[in-house]
Amino acid sequence: MTSSCVVDTLEGRDAIQRDFDRLGRLARATCTKFNKAKCKVVHMGQHNPKHNYKLGREWIQSSTQEKNLGVLTDEKLNMSWQCALAAQKANCVLGCIKRSVTNRSREVILSLYSAFTRPLP
Repeated sequence: MTSSCVVDTLEGRDAIQRDFDRLGRLARATCTKFNKAKCKVVHMGQHNPKHNYKLGREWIQSSTQEKNLGVLTDEKLNMSWQCALAAQKANCVLGCIKRSVTNRSREVILSLYSAFTRPLP
């Protein structure tokens, strides 16, 4: 689950904390548990006051970047990590093809590369 809110005031911070409190109550009411190790807060924006939040009795860990819907975004809303990661994976695939295929014609390389890579999300 992803929640977002403008937190430039104490009221905004309290609104997000109330959302976390509601989630905690819902989890207790339905006898479910959150994997708190997977819960993270990403403070986005340049002048973000970086408040701390709790889920139940435990503090939620802060992170500088997080993957959401397959896209890796950092606190400055920069996706260059995503592009670098995709390029690295594509180069690994090319390296595997180069090491394992003796026929290096353009058609063979293109068809193998297309089969083993997928388009960016």
